[in-house]
Amino acid sequence: MMFKNTDIERELHLRRNKQKKELQILEEVQRILSQNIEKETNIDVVLASKNPSGSNDFDFDLLETNRIYHIDQIKEICIDYRLRFLDSRYFKGKIPKKATSSIRDLEITHNIEVKGFKIMAPSKLFKLEDKDDPLLFAPIGNDYFYLIAKWGNDLHPLRKLLVWPFKNIVNLTFFVFLISYVVALMVPNGLFSKNNSTAEFLIIFFFMFKCIASVVIFYGFALGKNFNPAIWNSKYFNA
Repeated sequence: MMFKNTDIERELHLRRNKQKKELQILEEVQRILSQNIEKETNIDVVLASKNPSGSNDFDFDLLETNRIYHIDQIKEICIDYRLRFLDSRYFKGKIPKKATSSIRDLEITHNIEVKGFKIMAPSKLFKLEDKDDPLLFAPIGNDYFYLIAKWGNDLHPLRKLLVWPFKNIVNLTFFVFLISYVVALMVPNGLFSKNNSTAEFLIIFFFMFKCIASVVIFYGFALGKNFNPAIWNSKYFNA
């Protein structure tokens, strides 16, 4: 059975539709944009440099509703797939011409200078180049973001499952418990005694659990790893 790669933009769209109807989103964004009275001018929007993370005065009538996402939906996706949502200046990969052209088209269409760029991508893309699925956003205001561009390949179809243990301490404990159980079953019968018994299996199981848990704890502390909810918007490597 072949698995399809995970399209993060599609996942975002599905999560948003579960939480709010399109009309509700339009009404709320229209209210937000109407409150953006003071316009900031003469701001250099450079993706690799610091830029304000406030809001942009988009023309409401020209916005595409299916590109508007709330921070809660972005956070949920980041936690499920172990992604980060950071200022574009922390992104170490190459931003393609397609994305910069989309920014330029957006500025011409809305007659503004877009600022406050954010990128959603795997942690490693904020340190070195890769080909996974980055998404480029600009803030609208009041925790809403507008998706400008996406490039690269979709995420591996099993990524959500592979990062599931790192979602919280309960998931990680269950994962270690399950792995320990499987490893204990792999120990040949009669290796430690001639008579197989439940007590012997439990002793082997708890020994395996202790060993694997020790390795996981050491790996976590040594490399400064943390759970998904703690790193999704952190700019620090050892968050």
